[in-house]
Amino acid sequence: MRWTIKPKPTQEAINHLSKELNVDDLVAHLLLQRGIRNYEEAKLFFRPELDHLHDPFLLKDMQKAVERIEQAIENEENILVYGDYDVDGTTSVALMASFLQETYPNVATYIPDRYLEGYGISFQGMDFAADNDVTLIIALDCGIKAIKQVQYAKEKGIDVIVCDHHRPGNVLPNAVAILDPKQEDCPYPYKELCGCGVGFKLIQALGSRQGRTIEDLVPYLDLVATAIAADIVPITGENRILAHFGLQVINTDPRIGILALIDQIKKKTLTITDVVFIIAPRINAAGRMKHGQHAVALLTETDFNTAQQFAQEIESFNSERRSLDQETTEAALLQIQENAEEDRFTSVVYNEHWHKGVIGIVASRLTETYYRPTLVFTKSGDKLSASARSVKGFDIYNALEGCSDCIEQFGGHMYAAGLTLLEEQYETFKQQFEKVVAESIDPNLLQPEISIDAQLELNQITPKLMRILKQFAPFGPGNMTPVFMAEGLQDTGYARGVGEDEKHLKASVSQKGSGPIGAIGFNLGDKLSLVKDKKPFDAVFSLDENEWNGSVSLQLKLRDIR
Repeated sequence: MRWTIKPKPTQEAINHLSKELNVDDLVAHLLLQRGIRNYEEAKLFFRPELDHLHDPFLLKDMQKAVERIEQAIENEENILVYGDYDVDGTTSVALMASFLQETYPNVATYIPDRYLEGYGISFQGMDFAADNDVTLIIALDCGIKAIKQVQYAKEKGIDVIVCDHHRPGNVLPNAVAILDPKQEDCPYPYKELCGCGVGFKLIQALGSRQGRTIEDLVPYLDLVATAIAADIVPITGENRILAHFGLQVINTDPRIGILALIDQIKKKTLTITDVVFIIAPRINAAGRMKHGQHAVALLTETDFNTAQQFAQEIESFNSERRSLDQETTEAALLQIQENAEEDRFTSVVYNEHWHKGVIGIVASRLTETYYRPTLVFTKSGDKLSASARSVKGFDIYNALEGCSDCIEQFGGHMYAAGLTLLEEQYETFKQQFEKVVAESIDPNLLQPEISIDAQLELNQITPKLMRILKQFAPFGPGNMTPVFMAEGLQDTGYARGVGEDEKHLKASVSQKGSGPIGAIGFNLGDKLSLVKDKKPFDAVFSLDENEWNGSVSLQLKLRDIR
């Protein structure tokens, strides 16, 4: 691991902010690193307000989208709410469908089959719409690159509204309205909404025409917060407000479907991290293992007993997903080891039998292990389909653009993308991808980096500091959990390996002039020799609370030691 300490704000700025907010220097330091320079910005950060959400009509084409939906309702047209099969897509569909169905019955939902149709708007989906006399499709979390499919729908007399957050290509689909803050000429001030966030802006605009306030729409924010967490979008600006209030809904009055999921996992209060690692994988498992429509059914269900049955079904999909994920990861790691070539800048693996539903997770696991831009391919019909994952600081979408002559189609973000290509193009693509990455990546990016906010003495760690740090949440890209570094630590004699195969490290550490504090290092069991026998060491950690037998104590959550 590369340890990088973030630049320290000037002492003058720290003094000014700590005085203005009446906080100590460390808190002022952390706030300045997050771009918070004065009382007003701090108030907005610590006390998000719904009133600070932007006017939805600032999104380009919002007026057109709202008018077309109102026209459809007035003319009693059939509306199809269409979304992708991942968490962002299924929550978007659940949000839009349940909002419209409150006042209008002619609304159906459609999620493409991951295996038969693939990602995004499909020709089969457009045929389904035509066969069912649909004249308006609202496509969520997809569609910005579906040029041919939207034209095909148009030829069948179907209008399409595209609500997306992925990067547009040079040509836009022939839709009635395109809501995507990443369009270059879109004046919307916040560009990082997820697909469900764009969907929420649309219901906010529709609701405002019906005299509904933002408070009336708060019950939908459990879905938006789930999508923000799962899609790993920055938790800054508007996303922070949506995530903050969405988490409140999840923890106090979630929709029946989310309640049924929480009931399965028996956890009292959920953080954004719990949503990422507990709720999201279960919703995702439906689209990975069976069909995304199962997730929509769960998230729109209003009867708790039925929702519990759906949640149990989804739990079994998730168990199946976990074992497949493990099996595939092991096979992919073996393939990399067997074909180990010196100085490769990428990891690209392929097996025609791998399950398409887990290749994205496997790509993430390989990236964690080898820390290279990674692609995992499997067979999908008569083509190959892949999930791509990147390392911090490298834009994999741009790299794929550099190989576009051997790709059938692709889409995604800086750190995650999906693509399809013809089998005969695989070897050519593999070589070209390696070449593009080798020529454009900074070699430093191939070593994982721990970004450290500040250096800390153990005696600075107090319950008061912990109370303030908890208010920095929700955490995520753009507002990560504060990470600290401490030097000259010593174990007090209790260090040991814990857990299965002793793969975790548990210790109690002290520093000159400060008493002991507990420490836990997940997956750091192999570093036990560095801390045994009271050898001095440095550590990178975040602060955590350890609950044991009803009492709560502070502990270091170790990230790395040396």
